[in-house]
Parts: sequence; C-alpha cells; structure tokens
Amino acid sequence: MTLSSNSGQAAQAGDKSTTSTGASQSGSQRMVIARAGAQPSGRGPTANFTGSVIVTPLFAATEHTRAAGASVSFEPCSRSVWHTHPAGQTLIVTAGVGWIQEWGGQKREIRAGDVIWTPPGVKHWHGATATSPMTHIAIQEHVNGKVVDWLEQVGEDQYRAPTDASGSDTPSARP
Repeated sequence: MTLSSNSGQAAQAGDKSTTSTGASQSGSQRMVIARAGAQPSGRGPTANFTGSVIVTPLFAATEHTRAAGASVSFEPCSRSVWHTHPAGQTLIVTAGVGWIQEWGGQKREIRAGDVIWTPPGVKHWHGATATSPMTHIAIQEHVNGKVVDWLEQVGEDQYRAPTDASGSDTPSARP
C-alpha cells in the first residue's frame, strides 16, 4: 500500500494508490482513502479453500486498529475449510446465496444482505451453495498478529448435508 505525499493533494483520476486527504484539524492523523483496485485480488490458497475462490483485500490492521477486511468470492461448490478466529468474525453477504455451518450444528443458508457474527474460537466454514456463487465481506481482528486458525477440509458429506429448514434464526447482538 502506498501513501501519497504529505502535501494533502488528492489522487489524480485513475490513480489506484492509497491516498491521504491532508492533515486533520488537529494536525495529527489524516484520513486515508484506499482506491478500488489498489490491492490486487488473488486465488484463495488450496490449503484454506476448496474450489474457485477469489480474495480481494480491502483494508489491513494498522498501528491504530486491529481489524482487517477482505471481499471473498466463491464460485458454486467452493468453500473455506473448517476454521476459527481468535477475536471472532463478521461476514456481510454482498451477493448470491451461500451456506455456513458451525461445528456440531446444521448447515444454514445465507443470502445477500445477511450479516453473520461468529464468536471467538467457534469452529465453522462458509462458502457458496452447489448452484449459486456467493460473495461476502469478511472482517476480523488481529490477536497477536493472527486473524484465523485454518483447520481440516470440509468433507463432501458435510458440504452436501441438508440445510436447516426451520428458518428460525434467533437474532442476537454481537457481544
């Protein structure tokens, strides 16, 4: 990620760099704009994903924040491996239809507009359905420099298991 000079000049049209908008009123920190496409997308590693997955970094933790975020796009039948997050994770589904499952629970359908909170240490997976792609924004916080613990692959029998048909999601606030 590149920062523009301290002159406070806005980026020229088409500039894909990250830019500062100038000194704040107090003269200390400045607002930063990360331009779309400034950070290249890449294929999700096969050790962490099954199928075709594209990960686009959105923002990284800084000296002032612990959160990092990425947009993750899953083609049909693609999914993460089982994993946990030391500080939990928020997913915001932005397109398509997907599935999510926590260890010992039933697989559940997620759709564009859904927001999912997974508490710290809860073993889970998420991905596209067998027939629909799905994209979500994943936000998680660093704990001692780590945001995720990748575990074992999701078995085909687990992936193909029926979804929870009850439709009863109990709303709960994030702790």
